[in-house]
Amino acid sequence: MTATSGPSAFDAAGDESEFASLCEQARDLAESGHLKRAAQVYERVLEGGSERHRARAALGLAVVQHDLGDTRAARRADRIAIETGHPEFAPRAAYHLALTYEEEGANDEAAEAWRAVLKSENERYTPAAHYGLARIAEEEGEPESARRHWELVLRSGAVGVVPEAAHDFAGRLLARGDTDTAEEVIRQGLEVAEHPGLRLLMGAVHVERAIGEFGAVVEAAEPDPEGAAAADPGTAGAAFELLARLLTMRGDADGAERTWGRGLMHTDEATADEVRSRLRRGFLVPDDSSEDGDSGEGAGWWDPYVEAAVAQDSAPMLIGELFVALNQMYTHLAVPFAGNETRAAVLRQAVAEAVRTPSEYVWGRALHDDFRERLRQAAGSDTEVLPEGWPDTE
Repeated sequence: MTATSGPSAFDAAGDESEFASLCEQARDLAESGHLKRAAQVYERVLEGGSERHRARAALGLAVVQHDLGDTRAARRADRIAIETGHPEFAPRAAYHLALTYEEEGANDEAAEAWRAVLKSENERYTPAAHYGLARIAEEEGEPESARRHWELVLRSGAVGVVPEAAHDFAGRLLARGDTDTAEEVIRQGLEVAEHPGLRLLMGAVHVERAIGEFGAVVEAAEPDPEGAAAADPGTAGAAFELLARLLTMRGDADGAERTWGRGLMHTDEATADEVRSRLRRGFLVPDDSSEDGDSGEGAGWWDPYVEAAVAQDSAPMLIGELFVALNQMYTHLAVPFAGNETRAAVLRQAVAEAVRTPSEYVWGRALHDDFRERLRQAAGSDTEVLPEGWPDTE
């Protein structure tokens, strides 16, 4: 169905069936992407003076104008539809008007439009209006006002609104630490319809509760005034690890680092050792048959950095630094090799640049110092073979 050009074949008292036909044409044009032509046809209905189809045409025009990027024209059309008081199209227009204001963060205007939806008393759209007013109240820092609207949304049982609103509200409650209410809201949402986001939040509720339980064990692991611990080292160590890892999973890297640190510095040596063994699970074990003269006993110079990376949840960053450094060193050495360069000065410069590459990283100084010490031991000398600050002092 296509729209015809030229003036309308009827006046204000024209045939309402023709107005209905034009609305259908405009809708077809809009759905097929011909937005400007659709807007022209909707405007013809409004100019033609139709009473029965005025609200429908105004709402259609508002949607099309919004899609065309003319928000001001869209809002004018929305208000025309609202003024008709039509039981279906007026609340839909108010709904659309509210969304246009929410897009711009104009909360006062959006709230006024949502209240217009409520005044229509169309139960199909009141849940969405309460949801919109709840969001605005939250953003305005009015949690009690928001809670009233949240409750009305949840009680509505609207399949198209309740699960998403429950997801939104429960997420806010979890952020505020109200785990019990969050779980109740999640269950209300799931009773209406299945929602993956709500299932995810339910998992987050269990994580929060687990954090609380593991935290209680950590607190109980502190020795009493007489020096006795309420938890054995194995239990305490597991609690420190699980609490730290759950805090990391929740995104609280600082809390996780503090938890690891608290365990590592525990006054009970057995508990501290248990925490350290858990922190170091999977670490590289030095090879006792090392050919560079290193006995392989004790931790490598890099261990403190690896431990810190685990505790701070920054292992990917450390790995990334190592690979970048390796790539830079390889490039420095490979360029003269690939060019078949044999001049000693050029080769020495390439080696110097490769050796200096780690200096920019926090672990670079430790690498250089470790090499300087091992070189001194290999030389069998009590005197430093390399100067302090090598190789950056060259």
